[in-house]
Amino acid sequence: MRAKDRAVARQQLDKRLNSLRYSDAFARPPRGWIKAIREALGMTTAQLGKRLGVSQPRVVKIEHAETKGSITLDSLERAANALDCRLVYALVPRKPLDEQVTERAERLAKKRLKSTSHSMALEDQEVDTADEQEQLKRMIQSLLDKAGSELWDEDL
Repeated sequence: MRAKDRAVARQQLDKRLNSLRYSDAFARPPRGWIKAIREALGMTTAQLGKRLGVSQPRVVKIEHAETKGSITLDSLERAANALDCRLVYALVPRKPLDEQVTERAERLAKKRLKSTSHSMALEDQEVDTADEQEQLKRMIQSLLDKAGSELWDEDL
């Protein structure tokens, strides 16, 4: 994918996910969605098991797996269907994707400039602060213009 296409994709995803970023509306209830909806419907674990085609003890294990976070998406979707629900699955970034990419580019540029600045200082060729800031801005912009997987290669 080209850098401009990635930027557009980030912006579109950010727009779609922005309403979820600060919302707790989709936070899993303490005892899990399956159990919460099953109980709200007045359905027993045996009745849900029959709808799922599994035993009552298996339903208890499924509900427990959800609370532990070890349930598979397949099991969750099957349970959702048995409860006449639709499974909604999303990864919601803590910060906008564009912000993450910009922060990463800035950290990477600073790391790269730090090693260059150190070498130049050893050779008594230090760059003044204004020039260094301008160089940092140019390097960040260069990284953002590419903004591909190379941003994530180095440990920071």
